[in-house]
Amino acid sequence: MEKGNGCCFSIMASSATIIIFLIGITLVVCRVLYAMYWSSKPLRKRAPQPVSTLVVLGSGGHTAEMLNLLSVLQKDRFSPRIYIAAATDNMSLQKARLFENSLADETGVRAVKTAQFLQIYRSREVGQSYITSVWTTLLAIVHALQLMIKIRPQVIICNGPGTCIPLCAIAFLFKVIGIRWSSIFYVESIARVKRLSLSGLLLYKLRIADEFFVQWPQLQRKYPRAHYVGCLM
Repeated sequence: MEKGNGCCFSIMASSATIIIFLIGITLVVCRVLYAMYWSSKPLRKRAPQPVSTLVVLGSGGHTAEMLNLLSVLQKDRFSPRIYIAAATDNMSLQKARLFENSLADETGVRAVKTAQFLQIYRSREVGQSYITSVWTTLLAIVHALQLMIKIRPQVIICNGPGTCIPLCAIAFLFKVIGIRWSSIFYVESIARVKRLSLSGLLLYKLRIADEFFVQWPQLQRKYPRAHYVGCLM
């Protein structure tokens, strides 16, 4: 009799564990879907207060395009600005410092009060093998997580460099678990005329970006959730 009671108790305990597990999985899935749903909706108007803004820079033309974009934004609205680039990309941060110094000359406000400049490990260097890039990608994700926990920006602005993927992914994770709801603005590079970059495609398909902008009308027709804004150069 005691043996039978023991079996029944074991079955009930196993069933309870399975039910709790399924409930947990369901809650996680619902939370992920909730974050994906609201991330793809137009942003609600908020009080005109400054928002801490993470600006992701990239080698090549990415940084030049980003600084052109920032030049037409309301600087006092997107402040303080935190610039981040790959650890091997010193040129981009140098250009960002020159940009902030030029703003400081115009406004009289020291750049150190409105801007920070950080570097992040690159997931994969140009020409690096995919096998060795597994380790560097994991290292980059851990580093990105440390930076995002420290920064917790209200807004993220990016335009295509691979550096933005771990940062945006972690920002989305923070939305899911309720740490910080960061609004992600993605502006596809003007060089992308017929199809999105890999970074853009991932953020678009996974509905991670809150606002997605393209600079060519044919891209907007191909990706209808994107907003056509014309050439920003």
